[in-house]
Amino acid sequence: MPFHVEGLVAIIVFYLVILFVGIWAAWRTKNAGRDGDRSEAIIVGGRDIGLLVGAFTMTATWVGGGYINGTAEAVYVPGYGLAWAQAPIGYSLSLVIGGLFFAKPMRSKGYVTMLDPFQQIYGKRMGGLIFIPALMGEMFWAAAIFSALGATISVIIDININISVIISALIAILYTLVGGLYSVAYTDVVQLFCIFLGLWISVPFAMSHPAVTDIGITAVHEVYQKPWLGFVKTPDIYIWIDNFLLLMLGGIPWQAYFQRVLSSSSAMYAQVLSFLAAFGCLVMALPAILIGAIGASTDWNQTEYGMIDPKTKDEADMILPIVLQYLCPVYISFFGLGAVSAAVMSSADSSILSASSMFARNIYQLSFRQSASDKEIVWVMRITIFLFGASATAMALLAKSVYGLWYLSSDLVYIIIFPQLLCVLFIKGTNTYGAIAGYFFGFILRITGGEPYLYLQPLVFYPGWYKDDDDIYVQRFPFKTLAMLTSFFTNIGVSYLAKYLFESGTLPPKVDFLDAVVAKHSKENMDKTTLVKNDNIILNELAPVNPRHSLTLSTTFTNREAFSDVDSSPDVSNAEDN
Repeated sequence: MPFHVEGLVAIIVFYLVILFVGIWAAWRTKNAGRDGDRSEAIIVGGRDIGLLVGAFTMTATWVGGGYINGTAEAVYVPGYGLAWAQAPIGYSLSLVIGGLFFAKPMRSKGYVTMLDPFQQIYGKRMGGLIFIPALMGEMFWAAAIFSALGATISVIIDININISVIISALIAILYTLVGGLYSVAYTDVVQLFCIFLGLWISVPFAMSHPAVTDIGITAVHEVYQKPWLGFVKTPDIYIWIDNFLLLMLGGIPWQAYFQRVLSSSSAMYAQVLSFLAAFGCLVMALPAILIGAIGASTDWNQTEYGMIDPKTKDEADMILPIVLQYLCPVYISFFGLGAVSAAVMSSADSSILSASSMFARNIYQLSFRQSASDKEIVWVMRITIFLFGASATAMALLAKSVYGLWYLSSDLVYIIIFPQLLCVLFIKGTNTYGAIAGYFFGFILRITGGEPYLYLQPLVFYPGWYKDDDDIYVQRFPFKTLAMLTSFFTNIGVSYLAKYLFESGTLPPKVDFLDAVVAKHSKENMDKTTLVKNDNIILNELAPVNPRHSLTLSTTFTNREAFSDVDSSPDVSNAEDN
């Protein structure tokens, strides 16, 4: 394949535009947070992200390289097709459910990160445990999409994969470093526009190629391969349901999502953003679906790709850039490449910022350096943005099963964090003992179920398991959802059991080593008083505690407008039941 100078120039111009927008956004908002809350301004944008920009940035966070590449691949792969392209519907419903049930309580209480409620109810130890799967999910996701971007660029303009990955990562890290959420949000607007324009421009050219049969015919009739509408075999129904629930419910407890929710100017706006992003995800999936259908309708023998189709060459995951390269004019394929690059950057920068935000605030500040100044937190955030970005880049370059690691970590988000989030927000009376038990029960059930992508053999064989052609065990039973439900009910059951044993006197108070039931006013729980402003709300359970007099801690979890939000007035006084 020849080296395309025009493609390289197009990518450089696109990257420079993105970098310029990111730096401009940082300069435009350089005075935000000057009153001592600069770290909060970087994390949640000063809580003044507007409806339009907010809708764009939330949509762009989901519509990443994995989203559009994966959707096109699912539609293209023979025997699967559109029936298995679950991401568009699954993630859209995830945003709807998040908007209906999770956005309002999180935003109205003025939290800064997703981990704040865990540390409020369960203490900093449990917050640290929840941080592990949350960090893994964000890091492996960023690494996976960096890897996909490198392969995509190499397909179209034939340059070294490593160079393209490193340059793309440096651009995303740089503007995230200087501007935080402001830069990420404003670049998302440009990136989402590029994705929409680039893919939709490519579709009619690819569809009109002489080697492409009418996709309406190939949708229901076998021409070059099985119909691209696809179907779900009866034995695979439970796998389909398990994966769909993972996308729909496991797509909620991500810091990248709640960062947008918490940056909204009000709780009502946070809900509206979620609904708009759900619609945006569906719209942005349409060109990817069409490109997958075009790939399934192409006689590749009539193209320069060769006689062997992408599936046989084991390049089905690259069907989107292959269609752009071989079925579109050169100048159009470069537009499409810009779209893919935009999609990757819009997700990677969000993941890197999310990981650094949680570490700087919930691990460094609240667990180790509670007296840290705002300036110190900002520098910790900047350092971790660079470190996490470099780590994701290194994994993209070195790890052979990045996607497998991401699949496993996203499962852990669904199985561990989602049930914990349900309990901490909606189930009164849960405590640290239940949270830890639920955490480890869910983790054990997931790991013992195996992971085909990592060649991890199962220790527990559920009904319906089988060996595939590669001699890998596959579980048909929806064991991921079983693990999630087990984690949820274990949390509740152990919490109430611990509460009964301590309050009935069966166990002495000194055994409450986590200070979760009897020792309500312990040093551990003393930090919880800083979750709310004393002049806004009184928690009877914590009233006797003298909070530490620290400038940082006095406004640690809730900004002063949090509880004056006109569109949400939660009965936070019931918080003591937790």
